[in-house]
Amino acid sequence: MPTSHRSRKGHVPRPREVEGFGAWYGRQQGDEGDLWHRTLIDPGLFARLGRLPKGTRVLDVGCGNGYIARRLAREGAKVVGVDRSRALIALARQEERRRPLGITYHLGDAADMDPLADGSFDLAVANMSLMDMEDAQGVLREVGRVVTDRGRFVLSISHPCFDVDTRSSWAVEVLGATPQAPIVYRKITNYRQPHSDRYVWGPRETGEIPTTVGYHRPLSWYAHALRAAGWSILDLEEPSPGPGFVGRRISREWIEQVPLHLVIEARREPRKE
Repeated sequence: MPTSHRSRKGHVPRPREVEGFGAWYGRQQGDEGDLWHRTLIDPGLFARLGRLPKGTRVLDVGCGNGYIARRLAREGAKVVGVDRSRALIALARQEERRRPLGITYHLGDAADMDPLADGSFDLAVANMSLMDMEDAQGVLREVGRVVTDRGRFVLSISHPCFDVDTRSSWAVEVLGATPQAPIVYRKITNYRQPHSDRYVWGPRETGEIPTTVGYHRPLSWYAHALRAAGWSILDLEEPSPGPGFVGRRISREWIEQVPLHLVIEARREPRKE
């Protein structure tokens, strides 16, 4: 499931809380993504994806309500989406029935995609989903299995260096002589230690509180895990706010100085015989 910026608590939610999040989040994203995705995260992701040849076989890992899958399908890709949230897959399938684009959606764990054949995709994409998956190493291996040799994997995550759940925060220093140009810092602790945390997204109209679990892993973990799963890192992108970005609690000038997201482009190395 893709994620926007989120508040934090230190408790792992029950599965029903994840499902409660799914329906709410699917509506938030709609058919184009929310403001945070449209003007900050997605442009960096699509910059690394580039222009895809028509008929490119794409796997959307943690596809959510399918808005990224639909965008890629409209551009001529043949897309399959996978997500473990029943609510989000239901929304994605509902939209596919309403406006067919030839997308197939699977309900399941991206770390165990047995229905998908080896080497059956040219490209995999995971938009703000991998850091919400407990067995991320297993996901990288499974994506490496289903993507063809020299195929690509483009993924976006919360920046592991600067967005460390409850262990990171903003510090803004406003100098008297230059109040229009504050000095912005990110305070980070417990960076090296992988850990999980609960993210609280704020109350809905019903008064319920949507939550998800996120997993922090240091940047070196991603480099080592990708390599172990047969991937070579090709490029990195740290998205900057685009036109129209407006943060409710975070100024665009802050994110222009300190990125909160990271896009990784990797290539599947040829399998050894």
